[in-house]
Amino acid sequence: MRIRLDPWPVDTQGGQLSLTPVNTAELIDVETPRWAAIAPRELPRRLERVYVVDGKPRMEARLLIEDDAGASSFAGYGAFVAGAVNLCPHGTRPALLESVKAMRVLAHGPDMQVDLARLSPRSPHTGRLEYAPSAFKLDHPTAPAAHLQSLMLRAEQELSHGLASAVPLDEDDDREALRTLTLQDGTLRGQNMGGAVVGCVKTIGAMYLGPDRMGLLSEMRPGERTPILHLKYGNNQFPRFTWYVRLCDAPLHQHPLAGVMRLEMYAPDESDFLPPIVRTVANLSGTLLCRLGSVPHKDARAPQNLIPTAALEQAMGRALGDARLVERRIRAHIRAELGPLVAGVA
Repeated sequence: MRIRLDPWPVDTQGGQLSLTPVNTAELIDVETPRWAAIAPRELPRRLERVYVVDGKPRMEARLLIEDDAGASSFAGYGAFVAGAVNLCPHGTRPALLESVKAMRVLAHGPDMQVDLARLSPRSPHTGRLEYAPSAFKLDHPTAPAAHLQSLMLRAEQELSHGLASAVPLDEDDDREALRTLTLQDGTLRGQNMGGAVVGCVKTIGAMYLGPDRMGLLSEMRPGERTPILHLKYGNNQFPRFTWYVRLCDAPLHQHPLAGVMRLEMYAPDESDFLPPIVRTVANLSGTLLCRLGSVPHKDARAPQNLIPTAALEQAMGRALGDARLVERRIRAHIRAELGPLVAGVA
C-alpha cells in the first residue's frame, strides 16, 4: 500500500485533487498527435500587462420579505467584489490593484416590489451600506446565494474580457496581437466575449484525461506543459482549448499531481483550427505561472494560489468589510424599521 498526501490543507473544501473521471467529455488533439511534454518559452517583450482577476461573494443575511402588495419571498442581503491585479510580466514596475470595489444587492424573488435598502445609521467602521434590489427567477431557500454567485461570476467575466487584448481567431500572424493577457481564477464561465482570457483551474477535480495520458502529468518538469486539446463537456455546450502545466516538482510525500494546474481558453465549436494566439499563450504559460506561483511557507495552497491572487483575496476582504460588524448593522437596521410597526400594532 502506498499513501500520498493531497497537497492542500484539510480545511480546504474538496482539497486540490479529487480526480473525478468525466466520461462524457470529448477530447481532440489540435496541436500535435504526439502526447509528450512541451518545454516553456520566454515571455515575449510585446506582452506589456498581465491581469490576475478573481471574485468573492458573501451572503450577509438570509431574509424573508413581504412587499406592500402582500407578495412574499425568500431573500438575502449579499455583497460581492470582482477585482484585478495589474502587473508587468517582466518585473519592471510595481503591481497595482484595480476595480476592487464591493457591490451590495438585496436578492429577492420574482414579481416583488422591492426598494433600495439603505441601512442606517451610517457607521464609521462599515461606511454606507446600500443594497440594490436584484430579482432571481425561482423562489427557493438557496436562490439568494445562487443569484449572488451568478452576479459575481458575471462581473468577473466582464472585468476579465474588458482588460484583455482581443483574440484574433482568424489571423495567421499574432506577433502584434497579444499585449495584455488576463488570468482568471477558476474555470471560464459564460460565453466568449473576445478577450485573451485564460482560466486557471487550480483544483484538479474533473479528470478529463484517460489513464493512458495521465502519466505525463506526473512526469513533466516545472514550466512544461501538455499539448493543447479541444475539449467539449456539458452536453457539448462549452468548447474550450485546454492544457496542463506543472508549476513545481511534487514532494515525495505528496500526490505526484501536486503542483499541476489546468488552463483553459475559449474555443470555437470546430476542432480543426488552433488560433496562433492560443498556442502563443500556452507556450508562455509555464514561464509566467512559475514566476507567479506561491510557496508553501507563505500560502497553504501553493503554488496554484498565485501570489497576486492571494494579495487580491486580502484586498477583496477589506473591500467587503468586517462580516460581524455588517451583521450587527443589519440587525440594528431591521429592529429600527420594525419598531414603529410593532408599536402601531400594539
